[in-house]
Amino acid sequence: MSYTCFDVSIEDKIAHIKLNRPEKRNSMIREFWEELPRIVRDIDDNARARVIVISSTGPHFSSGLDLGLFSSDALGGGAEDPLRRRQAGLRFYENVKRMQETFSCLESCRLPVLAAIQGGCIGGGVDLITACDMRYATADAFITIHEINVGMTADVGTFPRIFKLIPEGIARELAYTGRRMPAEEARQVGLVNRVFPDQETMLREVMVIAREIASKPPLAVYGCKRMAIYSRDHSTAAALDYISIWNASMLQRDEILEAIRAGRENRPDEFAELPPARPILGGNG
Repeated sequence: MSYTCFDVSIEDKIAHIKLNRPEKRNSMIREFWEELPRIVRDIDDNARARVIVISSTGPHFSSGLDLGLFSSDALGGGAEDPLRRRQAGLRFYENVKRMQETFSCLESCRLPVLAAIQGGCIGGGVDLITACDMRYATADAFITIHEINVGMTADVGTFPRIFKLIPEGIARELAYTGRRMPAEEARQVGLVNRVFPDQETMLREVMVIAREIASKPPLAVYGCKRMAIYSRDHSTAAALDYISIWNASMLQRDEILEAIRAGRENRPDEFAELPPARPILGGNG
């Protein structure tokens, strides 16, 4: 299937989603917000891969939201009818909620998502990468919560996530000033895991990490992702209770034994894949 904003390939159980509009600095046009969740859900729901890598093309990872959307009806603007103008606030709210889900689907999907960032990661690009499990960058990369520079407050996911990734004072500084944070500073504060000299090296090394993750038991990796998110958002006591309940129902003795045997015999694993996600109604179990 072809997309306006993305190229998608799956190899070695790794799904590679690549932003493909370098001539437009990979700005997030209307199609972007529709295509990304469709792609991620297809990969996840149909168990097409074990890991997702998101990368980009051209000089910038993404220049963020295409500002042309603000002059359109998509975000509540462009209504000449007085009655439609009264609806503008609610229409804006509903559209932003849908845009938020574009990135929340990265967090809620069952697979680990790795972001490989080159050049500028601007505005909506920060919303995207903070919803990923891990972030890697080239030496020339930078991030900027750019919304303040165009009279906005970031509203698609940066605030609830970046404050849980880096110290609050630094996050506030980025949000209030809109300054560029270079890749090395982002690494030092823990926003990115590693910095590489160029994009070719970064993609090669990120794929090494993705293959390592893909070699692990998918059911256990999914459990790790669920526990990481739950622990981040809840107290220690609640998280301990939740992981006990999770393992009481999800722990698979056969997977543990297979991991031990495969290691001893120095052979490829035979782990169970994640099952396809099925609708609540209409299936036969």
